[in-house]
Amino acid sequence: MEQTSSGFKQEDTQPKDWAQQLHHATRATREDWFGRGISYLCIGVIILVVASMLWFITSKGIATFTQNHVNIGQFLTGTNWAPDQGKTGALPMIVGSFAVTFAAALVATPFAVGTAIFMTEIAPKRGRKVLQPVIELLVGIPSVVYGFIGLAVVVPFMRHLVGGSGFGIISATFVLFVMVLPTITTMTVDSLRAVPRFYKEASLALGATRWQTVSRVILRAATPGILTAIIFGMARAFGEALAVQMVIGNAAVMPKNLISPASTLTSQLTTGIGDTIDGTLPNNALWSLALILLLMSLFFNALVRVIAKRGQLSHER
Repeated sequence: MEQTSSGFKQEDTQPKDWAQQLHHATRATREDWFGRGISYLCIGVIILVVASMLWFITSKGIATFTQNHVNIGQFLTGTNWAPDQGKTGALPMIVGSFAVTFAAALVATPFAVGTAIFMTEIAPKRGRKVLQPVIELLVGIPSVVYGFIGLAVVVPFMRHLVGGSGFGIISATFVLFVMVLPTITTMTVDSLRAVPRFYKEASLALGATRWQTVSRVILRAATPGILTAIIFGMARAFGEALAVQMVIGNAAVMPKNLISPASTLTSQLTTGIGDTIDGTLPNNALWSLALILLLMSLFFNALVRVIAKRGQLSHER
């Protein structure tokens, strides 16, 4: 009887031990919790940093209108920029930024698309061996090197070709063309490679030539990705500061033509922010220019998302 009772006791304690083991966190579970906590911490830090940057730039940027009582309409449409004299017309820099951005994208897009077609459809093996290292090299060159090359080569060439000082929107366009070319080319290559293979096979099976297949099938299917690449290139050009500053002339006046000296938002910021005192009108006006840059960056990101969603809808249809 004693043996049977002790056996029952052992059988009663075994379920309790199993229950304790089930409720007790194992080493793998603790490692999972630790990894999840680190991930949440990193995400929280990133969100905090981004929110802090947005709040800081916005608070500094609106000080021109809240503390110095500058009219927003006059700030955006005025053509006289002399903050130390109370004149804060930012239109020349806005026009200059958009001019060099659109001109660089307009020049770079045909070269980028043509290079991408060569690397993916005409000579994929040769393109990977020859052009891919060249594109990677262009990406790794610092902006100041592009600026020095533009100052030593592009500006004298434009001075000899069209006269004048050589500084201006056209010189900045050539420099930005080389800088945004790798970005647009790389993303266009990825977009062309993402086109389903059976699109090409079906087109060739119907009797289309290789060029007809590329121009009417592959490029149309990759259009959302190509547009995204162009927008990313424009965002890169819009935010470039040092290289543009060295070749555009830094004249805060409305550009009369492509060969006249001009200024951009970024070049005005880099040249003027060190010569102002915090809290004064010249300093607040420069922070307002930075706020315009931030809003344009957000606009480019939103535009990329809209194009990506429309591309997904067209593929689903």
